[in-house]
Amino acid sequence: MKTFDVQSVSIDKPAAAVFDFVATPANLPKWTNAFRRADTESADLVTPNGVAPIGLKTVADRDSGTVDWHMTFPDGSEGTAFSRVTPNGAAGAIYSFVLMAPPVPLEMLEGALDDQIRILARELVALKGQLEG
Repeated sequence: MKTFDVQSVSIDKPAAAVFDFVATPANLPKWTNAFRRADTESADLVTPNGVAPIGLKTVADRDSGTVDWHMTFPDGSEGTAFSRVTPNGAAGAIYSFVLMAPPVPLEMLEGALDDQIRILARELVALKGQLEG
């Protein structure tokens, strides 16, 4: 059973600009459907059952281009998302995202991950549009 997915998008902006945008938690609602609000410690996560407050830790390393998120959900479960900004010439970047399976029961895993894969594809298009505007 698949427990992850990797997707990427080419963005016509310098890698430093892409990194700065992605590494700022407050920008998450601008390109994802999952967040209504986010800051350096918490976020409001949009779920099928409404909005849930979560703990959010963003770990960003400019030298390696990595931006990772560690989320703590109301029930105490934890989720992670991993990403990287890679230079693509002087004026471009490639943004790669490793989507991990959500912390749901095993019997729900495959459908939940499939849904998240489709959502991520749309979000990467939104990120590209937001940055290339």
